[in-house]
Amino acid sequence: MRGFVSDIAGMILAALVACTTGPEPPTDVVAGTWGGENAGLIATDSTVHVHIGCTLGDVSGPLHLDAEGNFEATGLYNVDVYPVDRGILHPARYTGRVTGRTMMLTVALTDTTRQLGPVLLTYGKEPRMQACPICRLPASQHR
Repeated sequence: MRGFVSDIAGMILAALVACTTGPEPPTDVVAGTWGGENAGLIATDSTVHVHIGCTLGDVSGPLHLDAEGNFEATGLYNVDVYPVDRGILHPARYTGRVTGRTMMLTVALTDTTRQLGPVLLTYGKEPRMQACPICRLPASQHR
C-alpha cells in the first residue's frame, strides 16, 4: 500500500509541476508571448512585435534560434510612440538569447547609438507594462 501511495503522490506532484510550468517554448524559432517588467514580445511564425517601456518595434518574419539559443534579426523600432506617436521608425537590430523559458532581449537602433535593454522576458508570462499600453497583436495584423 505504501508504494501505491508514493506512486500516486509522485503522479500528483508531476501534474502540479506540469501545470505551473506550462509547455516549453520551441527550440528553433521564437514563438508565443514573452513578458517581463515593462517589456514584452509577441511572436508568430511570420512576425515579431516588441515593447520595451513606452516604445515598440516589429520584425518581419520569425526569430530563428541557433544551436545555443541565440538570435539576431533586423526590423524597425519607434522610440517616440507614447504619449504622442511621432511616426518615426528607426532601423533596428534585435539580438538575444533564449535559455529554457527565459529570454534576454536587446534592441539597438542602427541609425543612432540608442540601445534598449537588455530586458529579461519569460515565456508564457503576460507583459506588465506599467503606465504604457501594450498592443496585443503585431502592427501587421491590425490591418
